[in-house]
Amino acid sequence: MTKRTATLAICAALGLIVLAAGAAAGGSSRAHGTFVDAAGNTVGWVQLVEDARGIVHVNVHVDGLTPGKHGIHIHSVAACSPTFAAAGGHYNPLGHQHGLLNPSGAHAGDLPNLVVNPDGVGRLTGVTDGVTITAGPTTLFDDTPGAVGSAFIIHANEDDQLTDATNGNSGARIACAVIEAG
Repeated sequence: MTKRTATLAICAALGLIVLAAGAAAGGSSRAHGTFVDAAGNTVGWVQLVEDARGIVHVNVHVDGLTPGKHGIHIHSVAACSPTFAAAGGHYNPLGHQHGLLNPSGAHAGDLPNLVVNPDGVGRLTGVTDGVTITAGPTTLFDDTPGAVGSAFIIHANEDDQLTDATNGNSGARIACAVIEAG
């Protein structure tokens, strides 16, 4: 086992402990995914917990990415292959414009930038009320034909959190994680 693989395994285990503790507090639902790069290598994970108030807590950990800020979004299709384009566009069930700073409202799948340190390790811990794991109009697990789930995509560049036409100018898709319930 490489040092990087061991580090990811330890971080994933710690994340699961935190999520389990949140679930034990009652009224929460969980989801998770594993990030892969374009070569199919595992580069991290995402864990989600929806609390009793309907707030989704997002926890992302990646290793081996280019240092700097990277756009990260929830995309509308639960697919990463054959290319990351399979994940479709940003998850946007309410028809808003792109960007957390957009005065017209953000896509449900818009998130703050992921910051990757000089060692290639990135973490994002935050909350969103734009999506749910449980049933509802913004659930990540819609049963509508053609909308069978969602995926997280990490982009090559920083998201400017405003530009609608280019989804924040965040560039190419460099990592993908299909979201699974549980």
